[in-house]
Amino acid sequence: MARARSKLGRRTRIVLASVGLDVACIVGAIAISSYAILDRTAFSTFIRVSQFVVPLFLLLTLNANAHQIATIVDRSKSVRSVLRSIGLATACFMLSAFFWKSGHTYSRLVLGMSVSIAAVALTCGRLVLRGWAVRLLGDRPLASLCIYDGIPQSARASDCAFDARELGICPDRSDPRNIARLGQVTRGMARVIIHCRPEDRTAWAFMIKALDIPSEIAVPELTELAPLAIEHRAGQVSVVVARGALAWNQALMKRAFDLVVAGVALTLLAPLMIVIATIIRLESPGPALFRQDRIGLGNRKFRILKFRSMRSEMQDDKASKLTERNDPRVTRFGNFIRRTSLDELPQLFNVLKGEMSIVGPRPHAEMALAGKALYWEVDETYWHRHVVKPGMTGLAQVRGHRGNTFHEDQLKMRLQADLEYAADWSLWRDIKIVLQTAGVLFGKHTF
Repeated sequence: MARARSKLGRRTRIVLASVGLDVACIVGAIAISSYAILDRTAFSTFIRVSQFVVPLFLLLTLNANAHQIATIVDRSKSVRSVLRSIGLATACFMLSAFFWKSGHTYSRLVLGMSVSIAAVALTCGRLVLRGWAVRLLGDRPLASLCIYDGIPQSARASDCAFDARELGICPDRSDPRNIARLGQVTRGMARVIIHCRPEDRTAWAFMIKALDIPSEIAVPELTELAPLAIEHRAGQVSVVVARGALAWNQALMKRAFDLVVAGVALTLLAPLMIVIATIIRLESPGPALFRQDRIGLGNRKFRILKFRSMRSEMQDDKASKLTERNDPRVTRFGNFIRRTSLDELPQLFNVLKGEMSIVGPRPHAEMALAGKALYWEVDETYWHRHVVKPGMTGLAQVRGHRGNTFHEDQLKMRLQADLEYAADWSLWRDIKIVLQTAGVLFGKHTF
């Protein structure tokens, strides 16, 4: 416990260092740019820009939790938070200069150079700071104290796990000394978790509500429900186990994004799609498009559109057999469009019809297999992925989980990504996934 408390001082030093380092990077960048490009007016320009940008930058980083330990030790999150803050601070500075009609007093070259230098300095500074934080705090930067009362400790308990009797406390709120003792043993902790018998939870809840530390009571019987949140209604508490569809404003943003991207893509790719359809018709008899029932939003079926890549007389309408490498059912040109994902382009029409989104879990056929088992036989949570519309690309795909599912583990990995996407949607994540998709179009598992 003493080791955990010592981390409190280290965390404080790291947080203060992050603030000082960020300010030094900003001020240094403005100073270098001002004195490198300007001459006589350099000092006054440096002061005016610094007085506006630095406080605003600090406010933005504080709002983004950029100086919290959890952010500092997360490499990508730490760098994103400071880069986003310096970008917003710069935009606010330019907007202010425009409205006050003082833009002519500032050099755009100085501003551009300052932002560029600051971005590089902040990135490097945050990477160095993270390395220092990891060395000081180890792999568990935030100390959590687990207190067990009347039940055996879990085999997976952390190093900071103690029996309540060892700490000299019990859930007796009638004794002020007992409550004071709890405050003493939890000092310096980032979080407290109580593991106790169901009949003692009310007493422990009263005790830990007096702490100035985030505190929890473990309720293992809720584990199987996988709750997302807690709700209070009519004096009763319920656990939220499903979010349902996106909120109306989120659905509106997602639909607008889908229509814009699909409309632009169809306009630009129409000539290519005509060429692909023509080649398919010339290579083998049959229609250019392949239609198949897939599971969509709310586990309702829809007809997906794809360019036909198999010979008409050998195609599998129910997807009961996985496509293999050098599959005789696939035509030569069909193999090419499958490997390059060009066979998926007609799904842009599914997007326009509202049956699919640009980004979402990939839609599967009902009889699709992972190894020798149906998808929902491998994992019952498979059905939960359909709370959002299926997509042409998704989080699982950009993480490399695409192609056929010859093994059950291949399905489980993409299912985990699909459920993560459904539980935490944002427009920015959709944009990011679209940009990342280009890097996985030519995967080794696509055939």
